[in-house]
Amino acid sequence: MKIEFQFKGRKAFADLSHPHDLSIPLRDGLENPNCFWAPPVEFSPLVAGSFVGSTAQGSPVNFYNVRLNPHGNGTHTECVGHIAKEKFTINDCLRQFHFMAKLATIYPTKLGTGDRVVLRNQLEEVLQPAECEAFILRTMPNDSYKRTANYSGTNPPYLHHEAVEYLVECGIQHLLLDLPSVDREEDGGKLLAHHAFWRYGSAADQIRKNSTITEMIFVENEIQDGLYLLNLQIASFELDASPSKPVVYKLIG
Repeated sequence: MKIEFQFKGRKAFADLSHPHDLSIPLRDGLENPNCFWAPPVEFSPLVAGSFVGSTAQGSPVNFYNVRLNPHGNGTHTECVGHIAKEKFTINDCLRQFHFMAKLATIYPTKLGTGDRVVLRNQLEEVLQPAECEAFILRTMPNDSYKRTANYSGTNPPYLHHEAVEYLVECGIQHLLLDLPSVDREEDGGKLLAHHAFWRYGSAADQIRKNSTITEMIFVENEIQDGLYLLNLQIASFELDASPSKPVVYKLIG
């Protein structure tokens, strides 16, 4: 199925029959990406009296409880409610689901401190103002370990807050990346990149409450850098974050 749409007055085309799913499937147990010491994902059948909700254990249906932490267990999308004192929920903040997106691949810069950081000048090389609505960042090296990595206590790469400010200047409303956080794992609670992206702490009318950050995606190496149609899917959680399923379609024609 091919569709035609417009972005900033220009016609574009995408083939919906060739999706690229950027989410990481969640499994019961430890074989999932994990960060910030979140408990592992757990799927367990409901037990009520003699009823056990598992067909493997004789039940007519599977009826499972699920335990997860959206921020710590796998691909998730978050809104400004993640850092705000006021209540903002992802279900309320994300009301549109299709966006023009650009995928770019970057090697984080290793600083003298040992930190690996994506810097502003690196983003300036791959993104122009008003080029798209969403930016998808694939960091290198890009190995399948990202599907199951335990990032807790490892000080993984992150974005410098000035790099995030550049994304905002370019009009990026939705940021997607294959890292556990846009900020340093331990930064004393500053969360400079989060605050920069949502402009939280500025005048109330400047808060970017309809903007989102999606973390812990995985972009296969064969998916080329360039422009895509993004479909950003979430569960309707009245919470600051939800497990999510970002899917991209390459532009054609």
